[in-house]
Amino acid sequence: MASLLCVCLLLAAAAATSPGRLVPYDLLYADGVRAYFARDWGRAAELLQRALHSYAGLRAARRACRAACRREAAFLGEPPGAGPWEAALFGRVLQRADCLQHCLGRQLGAAPSAHRASHAIRRDFEQREPYNYLQVAFFQLKKLDQAVSAAHTFFVANPQHLQMREDIEKYRRMSGVKSDNFRDLEATPHWEAYETGVQHYNADEYLQAVARLEESLTEALSALEECRALCEGPWEDEDDEEEEMQPGLYEAIAAHYIQVLKCRQQCVLEIATKPGRISATEDFIPSHLDLLQFAYDQVGNQAVAAECAASYLLFYPTDEPMLEKMKQYRTVLGEDTAVTARESIQHYVQRSLMEKKLIYYAVEHLGGTFNDPDLWTPDELIPENLKEKHREDQEKQKQETLDVEGRKKRGPLPFEGIAVTMDSRQMNGTQRVVFDGVLMESECKDLLQLTKAAGEAGDGYRARRSPHTPHERFEGLTVLKAVQLAQNGDVDWRDAKLLLQASEKSRKIIESYFTPGKKLHFSFTHLVCRTAVDEEQEGRMDLSHPVHADNCLLDPEGQECWREPPAYVYRDYSGILYLNDDFQGGGLFFTEMDTVTVTAEVHPKCGRLVAFSSGKENPHGVWAVSRGRRCAIALWYTHSQEHAEQERVKAEELMEQRAVEQDRPDGEEHQEADHRGRSSSELPIPSGGARPTSRRHKPGSDRTQHPKELRARDEF
Repeated sequence: MASLLCVCLLLAAAAATSPGRLVPYDLLYADGVRAYFARDWGRAAELLQRALHSYAGLRAARRACRAACRREAAFLGEPPGAGPWEAALFGRVLQRADCLQHCLGRQLGAAPSAHRASHAIRRDFEQREPYNYLQVAFFQLKKLDQAVSAAHTFFVANPQHLQMREDIEKYRRMSGVKSDNFRDLEATPHWEAYETGVQHYNADEYLQAVARLEESLTEALSALEECRALCEGPWEDEDDEEEEMQPGLYEAIAAHYIQVLKCRQQCVLEIATKPGRISATEDFIPSHLDLLQFAYDQVGNQAVAAECAASYLLFYPTDEPMLEKMKQYRTVLGEDTAVTARESIQHYVQRSLMEKKLIYYAVEHLGGTFNDPDLWTPDELIPENLKEKHREDQEKQKQETLDVEGRKKRGPLPFEGIAVTMDSRQMNGTQRVVFDGVLMESECKDLLQLTKAAGEAGDGYRARRSPHTPHERFEGLTVLKAVQLAQNGDVDWRDAKLLLQASEKSRKIIESYFTPGKKLHFSFTHLVCRTAVDEEQEGRMDLSHPVHADNCLLDPEGQECWREPPAYVYRDYSGILYLNDDFQGGGLFFTEMDTVTVTAEVHPKCGRLVAFSSGKENPHGVWAVSRGRRCAIALWYTHSQEHAEQERVKAEELMEQRAVEQDRPDGEEHQEADHRGRSSSELPIPSGGARPTSRRHKPGSDRTQHPKELRARDEF
C-alpha cells in the first residue's frame, strides 16, 4: 500500500537522527545513490527515505524558527527615542540572527551551515529525483505497492519522463497493483482541494464546491506563508565571480533584501503551479474568491458572498461585474449592513503592495529587473520608464492579434480539383478544415509502396508495438530516411520524391487557407502506418492515439493546455494526409477540453487532407484501428524558421545531388538501371544511413557491402 511507504518514511525519520541531530540530507542522498548503483537495494531504500525525511525536517525547522524568531525579535514596536537609528535597526537584526542560529541549532542538532547542500542536490529534491531511485529499489525488493507510490510521486512532477511513463503503464498492467497505490506522496493539499472544488462548481454542486474551495484557499495561504519563510535563506550569488568587487554594507543589505522580496513575490506562482507543470494558474488567489462569491450566492448565503466579492475587489477595484454584484448584495442585506473584505485577504494585498513598491523602487534606482507575478498590480505602482516598456509589449501583442485577424480572410487554393468538404463551422470548432482531392488513387498506391519499406528499415519503430497502445504495430518513415533508402536502392526514387511533393503540396494548401501572406515552414513530416494486432483486439478499450493537443500539454481536469516543454510549443498548424481506407476504425476525432465530448469526426480516405491549428482549441485523438493497416502522412508546421525541419533540408539536398548525377554525360557513373529510373550512381550518405552498394537490389536481398563513404559536411 501507498500508506505503508508513509509509515516507512516516518520510521526512517527516527533512524535518520541520533538524539537531537538531523543528518544532512545531501550526505544521506549521496550514500543512497551509491548504494543504488552498488545494487544494495535495501540499503539504498533506507538511505533515500532518510534523505527525504531529512530534507522535509530541515525545511520544517527553518519555517518554525523563522516564525518563532519573528515573534521573539520583532522589528516593530520600538519605543521612540530608543537611540541612534543604526543601533535600533541593526541591534534587532543581530538579535534575529542570534535567535535563528540558536533555534536551528536546537532543532537540527548541529550548526545550520552543515545543511547547506549544492544547487544540484537541491534541484534533485525539488524535482523529486530520490523517488526515481526509490521506485527501482522497492521493485527489486519486491515491495510493489511502495514502488508504485514512489514511481507515481516522481511522475506527477516529471510527466515528460518517458521511461517513467513506460514504468507506470507496466505497473498498471501488473496483477496485485491497486489503484490506491498510485498516490502522490508529496501532494499539496490546496491543489487537491482546488481541483475537486472546481469540479463541483462546474457540476453546479455549490455546497460541495464551497467546502472544498474554502479548504483550498486556507491551505494555499498557508503554503504561501511557508514558501515566504524559506525565502530568508543565504544570499544566492548568480554570477559568483571572485574577481568582482564586493558591494558595501548598505548595497549588500539592499541587494539581499530585494532578493528576498522578489522570492516572496514569486511564491504565489509556486503555489499556483500544479506539480509537473511550468506555467502557473493565473490569478490563483482572486479566482478562489470569484468562484466562492458565486457559489455562496447560489446556496443562498449572500452575506458571505458579499464578503468574498469585497475581498475580490481589493485585487480589481474597478471590475464592473463584481461592483454590480456588490450593489445587489447591499440591496439584499440592507444598506446599513457592513460588508468588509476578509482580514486575511486584506493583509495579503497590503503586504504584497508594500513589497512591490520597494522592489520597483530598487529596480528604478538601483537597477535590475522584476517579473511581476500578478495581473492585478495597480498601474500607478509601476515607474514610468517601466510602463513605457510595458506599453511597447502591449502594442506588439496588439499587432500580432491584428495579423491573426487579417489572416482569417481566406486565400484562394493554389491547386485545381481540390474541394473544401468540411470547414470549422461544420466541424463545430475553430481553425479546422477538410480538403478532398489532394492526391490521386495512383499516387496513394505509390506512397503505400513506400510504406512497405518503413517496416523493413523505417526510422526506429520498425513495426514495433505502437508507443501509444500495445494493440497496434507502428511503422514510421521520415523524408530523409526515404531518400536514403532510395539512394540505397531499397525504394524507388520516384516514390521518395512523391513523398516530398505530396507534403509540400499540403503545406501550400494549408498556408493559403489559414495564413495567406505568412509563410509556414515544415516542423516535422512523418509517413506513418498503424496496423491492428489481430490476436489482441478482443475486449480492447483504448485509442490508437490518446486525445492531445499538438503544441501544449492538455490538462482536462484543470481545463487548461500548458504551452510549455515537453510539448512542441513552436508548432502552429497540423495536417494529416490520408492514403487509404481499407481498414476498420482509425478515424480522427476532435473533442472539447475535457477530452471526452466529441465535437467532430473525420473518416480517412485516399487524398483527404485534414488541417487544423495546433493549440488548445483543437484537442484530437485517433480511434482504435481494430482491423487492417491505416497509413497517412502526418504533417506539422511552424511560423518559426529557426524550428524548420532540418531533415527535410538534407533530403532536398540529396534529391538535387541526384538530379545533377542524372544530368552527367553517358560514360560517367550515371546509368539508368531499369524502366523506373533507378540510378546506379553512388551519392554520399549521412552518418547513420544505409551503406552504398555497387548494385541496386530489392529489400531483403543479399548485397555486397562497401565501406560507408564519409561526408565532408555531416549535420547529423
